[in-house]
Amino acid sequence: MPKITILPHESICPEGAEFEAEPGVSVLNAALRQKIRIEHACEKSCACTTCHVILREGFDSLEEPGENEEDYLDKAWGLEPESRLSCQAIVADEDLVVEIPKYTINMVSENH
Repeated sequence: MPKITILPHESICPEGAEFEAEPGVSVLNAALRQKIRIEHACEKSCACTTCHVILREGFDSLEEPGENEEDYLDKAWGLEPESRLSCQAIVADEDLVVEIPKYTINMVSENH
């Protein structure tokens, strides 16, 4: 099974984490199963950017993002070429190293 490494994030996962994930599960669901609380304001429906992550390793093993995901990624804080919405990034057969950005844009909780 592929291994997911979550890099340390000061409030979500201060120590970082490492765990195995079954292929076919989203990066978000795999993290949530490990009690890593990546925000997901739209309940995993690809309708916001709160679950934005950066794949530091393994990016090319993921399927290409769909048009809807790309449209939302354009609005994400700290967008990088290896950015994905973790609700849409499906684990394949390679290990992944995931960075959770320091900030997220949540239109619901930020009163926008």
